[in-house]
Amino acid sequence: MYLLELGGEDDAFAVCEARRAATDLEGIAPGLAVARGVDEERVRRLAYTHRASRLIGHGDASLATARAILEATRTDRSGSVRVRARRVRETTGIDTQRVERELGSILVDRGFSVDLEEPDHELRAVFSDDVCALGWLAVESVRDFGARRPTRKPFFQPGSMDPLLARALANVAGAGPGTTLLDPMCGTGGVLVEAGLAGSDVVGLDAQWKMVRGAHANLERYLGDGFHVVRGDATALPVPDDAMDGVVFDAPYGRQSRIEGELGSVVTGALAEARRVAPRAVVVADRSWTEAAEGAGWSVEARFERRVHGSLTRHVLVLS
Repeated sequence: MYLLELGGEDDAFAVCEARRAATDLEGIAPGLAVARGVDEERVRRLAYTHRASRLIGHGDASLATARAILEATRTDRSGSVRVRARRVRETTGIDTQRVERELGSILVDRGFSVDLEEPDHELRAVFSDDVCALGWLAVESVRDFGARRPTRKPFFQPGSMDPLLARALANVAGAGPGTTLLDPMCGTGGVLVEAGLAGSDVVGLDAQWKMVRGAHANLERYLGDGFHVVRGDATALPVPDDAMDGVVFDAPYGRQSRIEGELGSVVTGALAEARRVAPRAVVVADRSWTEAAEGAGWSVEARFERRVHGSLTRHVLVLS
């Protein structure tokens, strides 16, 4: 069993993404989930999961419980160790420094040496709400998203999606080695960059030459090659049936479209084309396009609302 430490404030969305890297995943407390197994390489590519640890045990959120779990557990590990205790979202008042000292003392008594810089092993003691969970750190996700924030890219447009969300959407759509993902409304190419860094071959279309050129510059910066970006129509994709493993797109928002009916026609057509070329899609918009998605033959696996600011909430549909 594994303990997953989730990021962000929306656990349901984090769990949806983490299911691409874990089996039998179940939330146990705010910011925490357990899984029967994980693919460690996929965990490294997750946006809203920070760490996965081999679960030792969990119980109520107290130092006494943490001590009891560790004392009842035998291990064949040896060498150096450090203990890291964490309060998730400040949902408990546990003294993390005391936890680290007392659990560290138990491990030293078992023959471990302490190394706070580069230990052979790290014991995680995580406290959330009324739950304490202990585990041996197995893998951490790569947290380099800040280096790719929109304003740092060669081509930038206001309203560009942040790379953390873009990576999560790509992962939910199935990004990874051996897959090809399509964004038929690619804009600046943010989702394609993240899908490519997760291991996918990526294909992008946009109706505007300006966006095609800009996306190409961004993709070239971060991926080098292994991508294709062309000018095209999302409602008439130049792609054979079933040629893609997944489709992701950020639909035009109402304020970006001069005529509301035109917007509906574009999104409905894009959903139908996505259904033709791939078995899975993730759609982001300023409203829910559930009816249009179902009308195009999709089943709605999950839906989420992610608040951006006072006047904008992003709706996310996961389709299969």
